[in-house]
Amino acid sequence: MIIQPMTITAPTPPAQTISGIAELNHLGVIRAVGPDAGAFLQGQLTQDVLNMGLDTAHLAAFCNAKGRMQASFVVFKRKNDADEEEFLLVCSADILTQTLKRLSMFVMRAKVKLTDASSNFVLFGMAGETADAIDSGAGRITKNWSKHDFEDKNAVFLYPGAGIGRVLCCAPMGTQAPAGQLLALSVWQWLEVQSGIAMVTQALFEAFVPQMLNYESVGAVSFKKGCYPGQEVVARSQFRGTLKRRAYLVRGPLNDTVHPSVGQEVFHSSDAEQPCGLVAASAANPSGGFDAIVSMQTSAVGVGQLTLGSIQGVALAVMPLPYPLLDDI
Repeated sequence: MIIQPMTITAPTPPAQTISGIAELNHLGVIRAVGPDAGAFLQGQLTQDVLNMGLDTAHLAAFCNAKGRMQASFVVFKRKNDADEEEFLLVCSADILTQTLKRLSMFVMRAKVKLTDASSNFVLFGMAGETADAIDSGAGRITKNWSKHDFEDKNAVFLYPGAGIGRVLCCAPMGTQAPAGQLLALSVWQWLEVQSGIAMVTQALFEAFVPQMLNYESVGAVSFKKGCYPGQEVVARSQFRGTLKRRAYLVRGPLNDTVHPSVGQEVFHSSDAEQPCGLVAASAANPSGGFDAIVSMQTSAVGVGQLTLGSIQGVALAVMPLPYPLLDDI
């Protein structure tokens, strides 16, 4: 089966039956190739790229000088026919062009070529039994952020969502994809929300330092590597114990008048004027209502009432995160 662009209108299945494959056409790919590819990315991203092998992948952020995230990536090393050092950076398609331009400004004399490789690859997500089949074929390497190569296809094992295994696959355009029933993109996006990890999109450009989306708690920030843009701010936030915003999972009702969106404000009952947080990701829950990742003030959690959009908006309930938060140091 060759993956083609698709529009799925089938009913969303219950969470326990979710399985299948979805084309991830909301994502794009930046390719970095050359003798200095690893060293260049090491100086730009929050992740320790130089210590990555061919069997691993990582989440990483690209920040401005003030530590605010301009982009985030799933980044991994890839073999190529010319035996050159090559990395692929998977990011939200709506920020790819501007991110590529900003990264290219720092290349200078480095021997690395950065290109938009979105037209060279097809990206798809596999969930449930479909992901388990890939896991089995890889020899049961269930560790999060591990990577396995199947000929010219790369399979990245992501954080589960709602307890359901997930795999991100990247393959050359036009190559055969693993078999599996079609899965609506909206279902995949709900699993992403359930994983507790939000990717940076245009609506979140320069809105957060990495810790405000819990990136340090899911291994996306290395505090042992060298400098990168915004490193001092990111490190100071962690080591001086000044983290006042975190990302939380929330749940709310969904109806004709409620349309949660990325960048929408969240309010607390203690202050009708000033928002306490922003929606970083949102998706309809297969069982009803919606789930969202909200980056908000830690003081707003556990007391009072959270509402979406305004103090009169629908009530939000805070749900448990699927991973522990790294303590301030």
